[in-house]
Amino acid sequence: MSTPPRTPAATQVPIEGRCSYFVERKNRFCRMVVASGRRFCGEHAGAAGAEDYFVQDINAGLKDETEILDELVPISFLSEEQLENLIKKLRKASEGVNCCTLKDQIMSHPALHDALNDPKNGDSAFKHLKQQASILGNMERLNLLGPRRCFVEFGAGRGKLSHWVDTALQEAEKVYFLLVERVTTRFKVDGKHKNRNSVFERLQIDIQHLCLSKIPVLIKEKLPVVGIGKHLCGVATDLALRCLVETYPTRCKERNEEPVAKRIKNDKTDSKNDTLVNEGSEQNELEQWIPVAGIVVALCCHHRCDWRHYVGKEFFKTLGLGPVEFNYFQRMSSWATCGMRETTLETSEINITKRDDQTNDNEEHDHKEYRKTDDNPEGLPGLLTVEERKNIGRLCKLLIDQGRIEYLQQKGYSASLQYYTDSLVSLENVLLTALPKQSSTPDSTMMKEKL
Repeated sequence: MSTPPRTPAATQVPIEGRCSYFVERKNRFCRMVVASGRRFCGEHAGAAGAEDYFVQDINAGLKDETEILDELVPISFLSEEQLENLIKKLRKASEGVNCCTLKDQIMSHPALHDALNDPKNGDSAFKHLKQQASILGNMERLNLLGPRRCFVEFGAGRGKLSHWVDTALQEAEKVYFLLVERVTTRFKVDGKHKNRNSVFERLQIDIQHLCLSKIPVLIKEKLPVVGIGKHLCGVATDLALRCLVETYPTRCKERNEEPVAKRIKNDKTDSKNDTLVNEGSEQNELEQWIPVAGIVVALCCHHRCDWRHYVGKEFFKTLGLGPVEFNYFQRMSSWATCGMRETTLETSEINITKRDDQTNDNEEHDHKEYRKTDDNPEGLPGLLTVEERKNIGRLCKLLIDQGRIEYLQQKGYSASLQYYTDSLVSLENVLLTALPKQSSTPDSTMMKEKL
C-alpha cells in the first residue's frame, strides 16, 4: 500500500509570530520565532530578501511516483538475485554509454598562475586552485569569459569561483555576478574583488525557489547568463539546470511579448519604419540576446540526487527504468568513490539531510557524509569485489549524468561531460558543459574505455 500523499502546502497557514518558510521535508512551516515585522527567521531570511524572485518550488519538478520510495529496503536487505537483476538493468541501460569514457579537458588559466605558484598555499588549497583554474580554462575554451554578461554561481559558498572569474575579467565592462547560496556563509571572499567594473550580489535562497527572470539586474540589463558551479551537490545540479534552461527562458518570453529580433525583422517590411531598422544597429546585442549563453558545472554527490527533482526522468523512462531503479542507482553511485570501505547514508537519512547540505561551506566534499552501515561488503549479496563495486558506481553516475545531457539536448543545448581534473586532485572530477546549439562548436566527449 502506498503512503498517503502529503497535505498540500497551500492548505496550511504559518503560525502567527513564527517563520513563514515552508520546510518541505517536514511538510510544515518553520516554527522559529521571528523578529517583530519580519516574515522569516534568520536561517530563512534569504526568502525575505528574495522578494519577487522567491517563487515556491518553481524549479522543483513534478511530484510523480515519489511516495513509492518510502517503501524501498536498504541495498543490504536485497537478495542476491534482486541485486543481480538491478545490476543487469544498469548494464543494459548503459549499453549506449558504457563502452565510452569522458574526454580529458584538464586545463588552466593565467588568472590563477600566481596563486598556483605561491608556496604559502598548502596541498588542500592547491587542489582547489587547480580545479578552479581548469573550470576557468574550460570557460575560456567555450568562449564564455567575456564582457557584458551575468555569471550565476550556484552553490556559491565562499564565492571563490566567481572571484577567479572576476580576476580573469579585469578589463571587461558590464560584468555581473549573482552568488546563489541558501545558507549563511562564513569567510566569504566577496570583499577581495579587484575588478571595479563588476557588480556582485548575493542571493540567500534555495535554488528550488529561485526565479532568475524576476531579478532586477537581469530585467534591466538583459545580459546573457552563464551558469557556473564547483561541486554542485546532487539534487542542486538538477534544480540549477531547470532554473537556467526551463524556468528562466520561459519567464523571459512571458516578460517580452515578442522577441526584439522578430520585431525588427517585421519592421523591414514596412517602409515607414526604415529608420527604426537603421537605428536597430544600436540594438544588435539585444537582437542576438540569448537568455542563457552557457553552463559550466562541476558535478558532485550523485547519491544526493532525488527522483522528483531529477531532470532526466524521461531518459530513464525510455530505458524502461523508473523511481525504484533510480533510487538504488543513485545510492550505488557512491561505490565509485568509496570502493568497499564506506557506503552512503540510507535513503531516510538522505531525505533528512540533502536539502540542508545542498551546498556546503567547504568547497569540496571529502566524502565525510559517508559512513559504514549494514551495506558493508560482508552484508552485500554476492560479495562484490572492490573493482566491481567501483565500476558499478561509475556506471550509475554516468547513467544519471547522461539523463542530464539528454535533458539539455532536448532544451536546445549541445551538452557534454568531460574530466576537468585528475582523480588524485578530486574524486568528483567530471564537468558538465552546455552551449545553445546555434552558438556551440562540435566537441567530441567520448573515447573508448573498458569498464
